[in-house]
Amino acid sequence: MADAALFEFLHTEMVAELWAHHSDPGPGGQKMSLSVLEGMGFRVGQALGERLPQETLAFREELDVLKFLCKDLWVAVFQKQMDSLRTNHQGTYVLQDNSFPLLIRMASGLQYLEEAPKFLAFTCGLLRGTLSTLGIKSLVTASVASLPTCKFQVVIQKT
Repeated sequence: MADAALFEFLHTEMVAELWAHHSDPGPGGQKMSLSVLEGMGFRVGQALGERLPQETLAFREELDVLKFLCKDLWVAVFQKQMDSLRTNHQGTYVLQDNSFPLLIRMASGLQYLEEAPKFLAFTCGLLRGTLSTLGIKSLVTASVASLPTCKFQVVIQKT
């Protein structure tokens, strides 16, 4: 429990600090901050991707890797499993968390909905970094229709 609170506090401070340094209200400043957060998440995801799946010798399919993200990775980072995983069986996966821990504190009103993307960039990088370490090149985006529910769309890039 204390680990979760510390992680949430650290994440909130990272977002606040980056927005303070790149306070340009235009799209350039916001893109820079989102890119930095996503890059930080990517590196953390790479490290977790090296350490977590040691018990699993090899994943047979992409779907097995995505199930690993929804269960093991999510539990390691957020102390809960992802609520839903859907796929079109053509390389696109949608991971849904109905009570995403980094958005719960903002869930009291719709006025915070436009602030949500900056709290999802790190996690997008986290997912992409873990997938990268496990040998899957991907594009990860996040969307929020109502707080604290969010969806992460993972598009596998075929080479």
